Amino acid sequence: MGQKVNPVGFRTGVMEGWKSRWYASKQEFATLLIEDQKLRRFIKKKYRYAGIPKVEIERTRDEVKVVLHTARPGIVIGRKGQEVERLQNELQDLVGRRINIKIEEITRPELFAQLVAEDIAEQLSKRASFRRCMKRSVEQTMEAGAKGIKVQLAGRLGGAEMARREKQISGSMPLSTLRAKIDYGFTEAKTAQGHIGVQVWINQGRYQEDEDDAVDAQEGQAPKKPKRSYKR
Repeated sequence: MGQKVNPVGFRTGVMEGWKSRWYASKQEFATLLIEDQKLRRFIKKKYRYAGIPKVEIERTRDEVKVVLHTARPGIVIGRKGQEVERLQNELQDLVGRRINIKIEEITRPELFAQLVAEDIAEQLSKRASFRRCMKRSVEQTMEAGAKGIKVQLAGRLGGAEMARREKQISGSMPLSTLRAKIDYGFTEAKTAQGHIGVQVWINQGRYQEDEDDAVDAQEGQAPKKPKRSYKR
């Protein structure tokens, strides 16, 4: 199951939160969903090299709050924050609502599957050896502290006539353990021979368990007192 299901979608609502956090009536829901998609596509296209693995959107009655997670905040912010203001105006023109932008820096991009996948795709489009790209990405991610990583490429690898799949795994990669924090990324590398699909799974460890849950678990495992027997 874990090989066919998107690990992020599999955990959304159970261990992970939603990337779009708002409530709408049936009449508005479809329109707002398309708006979210427009915002994400515009940001990814404009800041292709800024390393943005995810964009979170929150809505209130008055404004739309857009949270950008980026590995290179300097590109998005610009000199004296000019680039942010420009982006804010462009997004407001795009959807016709007031936009509030918040930027969060990613300190270890090697642990984000989408960024690793985009890095591999960029190297493949520059005609780098696919095996070398996979090996280097796996080593960097494991050195950064990941519990496991799986990289899978599909397409006309190395300019071969027939498309095939190649994958490389290092460390542990549990398929259906919901407590395992697994990040997933997908992108396509555009080469002269055709598109190559790049999939990356990264095991970042486990989700932080609440202390209350741990206490309850310990109590549940504690041996029960034997029942008293009363003599008549």
